[in-house]
Amino acid sequence: MYPHSSLSREQREAAVVLFGAGHGAVSAAARLEVSASAVRTLRDRWLLRGPGALIMKPTKRSYSFEFKLDVVLRFVAGQATAAELAAEHDLSSPKQVKNWARQYRRDGEDALRPKREGRPPREPQPPPDGETAELERLRTENLRLSAENAYLKKLRALKEQGRG
Repeated sequence: MYPHSSLSREQREAAVVLFGAGHGAVSAAARLEVSASAVRTLRDRWLLRGPGALIMKPTKRSYSFEFKLDVVLRFVAGQATAAELAAEHDLSSPKQVKNWARQYRRDGEDALRPKREGRPPREPQPPPDGETAELERLRTENLRLSAENAYLKKLRALKEQGRG
């Protein structure tokens, strides 16, 4: 089943039987003595899928940015309800459409774009202060030695010019 649900398999099956008999979510929850919100979520799924509401999908599906944006824009414009869009596009529940719409309203289109998985790449770190000072000292010494070397080459060239 759905590992995050608070309902057991037996409670789900009993709730679906009650839905079929015409009971609403609150009535079914009262008879089963369980959370009304969990039964309401199951009922929404049952209205969308019928008995298939009890079947867990084998893998987590991912949707393209364009697909999500199209569904959300239709929902926000009032062209269809979340339940209608979920049924039309074979989504797991109307709540998924509502979540995408909430993200879209809060953060715009970028919220619907695929996110990079895993840990974000590390920023290159500057060397500690001791290393920075040592690096600067070595650069200064290198510059002094280069100048000294150039001076000695010039001096040697002048001596040979005076002999020749």
